[in-house]
Amino acid sequence: MTNINTLNDSSPPTLQRSQRTLWRDAFWRFYHNRLAMFGLVIVLFFIFLAVFADLLAPYRYDHADFSKVLQFPFQDPMHPLGGDEVGRDFLSRLIYGARTSLTVGLAVQLLAFSIGIPLGALAGYRGGAFDFVVMRLVDIMTAFPGLLFAIFLITLWGGGLEKVILVLGFTSWIGPTRLVRAQFLSLREKEFVGAARALGATEGRIILRHILPNALTPLLVALSFGIPAAIFGEASLSFLGIGVNDPLPSWGKMVGVSSAYIRVYWHVGLFPTILIALTMLGFSFVGDGVRDALDVKLTLRR
Repeated sequence: MTNINTLNDSSPPTLQRSQRTLWRDAFWRFYHNRLAMFGLVIVLFFIFLAVFADLLAPYRYDHADFSKVLQFPFQDPMHPLGGDEVGRDFLSRLIYGARTSLTVGLAVQLLAFSIGIPLGALAGYRGGAFDFVVMRLVDIMTAFPGLLFAIFLITLWGGGLEKVILVLGFTSWIGPTRLVRAQFLSLREKEFVGAARALGATEGRIILRHILPNALTPLLVALSFGIPAAIFGEASLSFLGIGVNDPLPSWGKMVGVSSAYIRVYWHVGLFPTILIALTMLGFSFVGDGVRDALDVKLTLRR
């Protein structure tokens, strides 16, 4: 008589599906989003330019050759994109401009979230008088148009890369504060928070270990959209001539300077405008992809 256990032992093993998590499913959805991956390629390309600008650029960004002033592109193999208004190699200026733009975009968001997350978390968790004070401060800051307020502060304090970062960061913390506060107001009444509180967890532990990790999804989406907004803000200030100071290159400053020559020397304004547009497009595609990937309502299957 055949042993039933023997039959069970000889049966082929059952293929078990790998454990699925929110982040694994989000990565899978992002990877299969063609526009998001296209945007990621663009973003990684500009990050590569920014990190290795010293190796990729043919010349230093402040190197000038007065015989190449406003030289047209493709006339000299040593200067394939021509020269700018003082004879600096235009290709080198564009490559170093990527470093300036990405530095501003990342640093501004780091500063804005460093201010917004603590304020929003404490306002949403504690409520009461602290929440009232924070939200009235947010209302006051919202009454000032962000770009106009940044122009006022830059005019008052002077230009420069560091001051542009400080000004844009100071005017960009409102969004993260509101977002974090809304998340904490919703999550502080959840069962897992009540359970942690009943087990004797401190307020700091509840905020950092239980509520904040569950609020990361909208924060990541806001971060992915905030970086191009900061880059555009720097380009706007530099276009007006009150942002990054010479000789440090900035795509926005290049576009602003080109207004005096654009009718004849078309390349001075066209190339940096294209790079600004591509950067904004890449980060926008990545932001849309992150938002869709982290949407738990999506039911895409492997």
